[in-house]
Amino acid sequence: MTSTAILNHPHTGQVINPLSLPSLIRLVSEIDDNGPISHRRGSLQGAFGDLTRHQLRYAIDVARALGLVHFTDHAPARYRLTEAGEDLASVYDTVARWSRTHQYPNTARDFVTRVQHTLKLLGDNGAVLPTEATFALGQLRTTLADWLQTHPQVLNAVASRSSHAADETEHAA
Repeated sequence: MTSTAILNHPHTGQVINPLSLPSLIRLVSEIDDNGPISHRRGSLQGAFGDLTRHQLRYAIDVARALGLVHFTDHAPARYRLTEAGEDLASVYDTVARWSRTHQYPNTARDFVTRVQHTLKLLGDNGAVLPTEATFALGQLRTTLADWLQTHPQVLNAVASRSSHAADETEHAA
């Protein structure tokens, strides 16, 4: 069994933010459910017609930076999940199942909203939930910890992005 100590890593909270992006949840889930996205013109926008170009580009950039999506410029399957992306899709499914079971948030009816709010809940140690939900939330924390321990490059990527952002802020000052 995995220790959840990795959740105390200084960058874990920063990992939850990008993993909670609705466009990233959609991208990972779409590829997981329907297979790689083709190189054909318009296939990417066709799969995500309700997302703006900016939202889609940002999701792809984040997914690539975190090592979740592999991009091949010349192959028929242009975007496909890496092992980390496939495993994250399973984490998303587990999180959504917890959300449905415990009706959190109580207004959520769609997969993306359930995943988004529940992931943010994992980073909120002050949340007040029924005892059964709190116990099950601990199991979700273990699931996330397992994923982070299996794919430590995600924490490294977030740490790298944080240091670049800090450098840019320092140069701007």
